[in-house]
Amino acid sequence: MAGQDHHKKQSEQPEPVRADAGKSTGAPDAPGEGEQPLESGKAGDNAASNSAPEQIVKLQAEKQDLMNTLVRRQADFENYRKRVEKERHHDRHRGAEVLIEQLLPVLDALDRALADHSDPTFAEHQKGFVLIRRQLGDLLAKQGLERVESQGKPFDPHFHHAIERVETTEQEDGTVLEELQPGYVFHGRVLRPAMVRVAAAPERVSRGEN
Repeated sequence: MAGQDHHKKQSEQPEPVRADAGKSTGAPDAPGEGEQPLESGKAGDNAASNSAPEQIVKLQAEKQDLMNTLVRRQADFENYRKRVEKERHHDRHRGAEVLIEQLLPVLDALDRALADHSDPTFAEHQKGFVLIRRQLGDLLAKQGLERVESQGKPFDPHFHHAIERVETTEQEDGTVLEELQPGYVFHGRVLRPAMVRVAAAPERVSRGEN
């Protein structure tokens, strides 16, 4: 009787639970939480590989835009620097320019006095006038004043002001025949254009009249 009870207790003990209990023996493991199937990972790799050339093209375009912007900024800065330097150069000579411009009538008066041969006292005062004119001219030249060359030169509207066109065949068309008033340039800037008479070809004058 006791042996039967002992055998019965042993048969009533629960069987140990196996680690692979609840899993189907032939079915593959299901993907865990947060894990992607292998097919999904391959699709993502293909998408990334396909977008790489597009990213390279985009970066190259952005780089070219930046280079173009840099070139434009450098050109703008260089133009600004040149403009400031030019204005500074002009301002540095502005005071002297105003003074010299006011002295031009004095030069004109001296030139007329030296050219007036009908004056009986010309011979007596000529040496004094010549000396004064030379001294004043040298002083102004040291400050940057230059006289415009006109006589026999081609007419240049930047330096000459034509008050008369004379029909002639002795000079080429557009040649300055006579300077009535000298012109002057100060540090490359025209203070006053020269007043001149200019040669004109006869046929050109005739066509203009018609």
